[in-house]
This record gives sequence, C-alpha cells and structure tokens, in this order.
Amino acid sequence: MASGMATASYELRFDSGRICLDLLATTHPEERLDAVDRLRVWITRSGLVPAGTPLSAADPSWLVGFRELRGQVARLVRGELDGRPAETALARVNALALAAPPAPAAVRTEDGSLRRALHEPPGCPGLLAVIARDALELLTDPAARASLRQCAGDNCPIVYLDTSRGRRRRWCSSEVCGNRERVARHRRRAALARA
Repeated sequence: MASGMATASYELRFDSGRICLDLLATTHPEERLDAVDRLRVWITRSGLVPAGTPLSAADPSWLVGFRELRGQVARLVRGELDGRPAETALARVNALALAAPPAPAAVRTEDGSLRRALHEPPGCPGLLAVIARDALELLTDPAARASLRQCAGDNCPIVYLDTSRGRRRRWCSSEVCGNRERVARHRRRAALARA
C-alpha cells in the first residue's frame, strides 16, 4: 500500500463479523472505496478472492457496482434493525445474488501443499453475488440476525455482529468508538470536578 493510503482515516476494517457488514464499513469515517485500486485491495483483504488473484478486469464500473450493492445492503440491514422493511432493497439484493459466484479451485504449490485459487479471474457480478448472498444468509438466520448491533459510538453508522460473551458489546471497536466514549466520559467528570 502506498504511504498516502496508509493513513488512519483510510484503514480498511474487517471486524464486523460478516463480509456484507465489512462492505458497509467502507463509508465511515469517509468514502474508502474511492478508487479502483482501493477496491482491489478491499476485495483481496476481505477474503472474497484468494491472495494473489489478478483483478485486472476491475474498472470504474466495478466501483459503481460495489457502491450500489453497499447502499442496498445498508438500506436492507438498517430497515430490518429499525423494523421498517426495505422491500426495494431486498428485491435488488435478491437479484444480485442470482449471479454465479467465482468457482473455487485447489492448486498445488511448489512444496506440494494445496492452496485456494479460482478457476478463472473473477467478474464483478460473481463477486457482488457472494456479498449479496452473505447479506441474505445473515438476515434469514435468526441467531445471526439477533446478534446484529448498531455501534453506540457518537455518529458511528457501523453495524456489526455481537459475538461477545453475554452479547453486551456496545461499540464496533473498543479501540476506536469505545476509547472515544471513555475519553469523553473522563472529560465530563473532570469538568464537573473543576466546576
């Protein structure tokens, strides 16, 4: 990654518990899928494709497709969390899930072990289908759906799966939103003590 892309505000996150929710996190705190190269990095780091998979076919139309799916999944997930079904988003995600996902293959490495690969370079519709199917599986699995949480951090739109013991996780990240909350609480107590 180029040094300009390594800034904290540009860090890609893969800690929401599902690939469809990790895609939603690419809007916060700012647009993270702002270039085809960033999309290629996200596709690889998310595990959608094995490391080293060529993504030379990725072009600006892929950015449009991934952002459009992200918006539809966001409307669908937030609608389900708020009790306001988003039927148009559901229809679009269902339609995107129809494409065939990339076919996996196992290839022999030089040392004789097997590693994951794809039969052919992936196309955008197949990759979008994987994410759309993940969203549909998430929302139709009662246990997973019951673990969906909205971050309690100030102005944080991230939705995550709460897999903590006791299901009491409040923030998308204890290090980011949780830390901000603890600092704010400390400042309020210090201000009251000075008053």
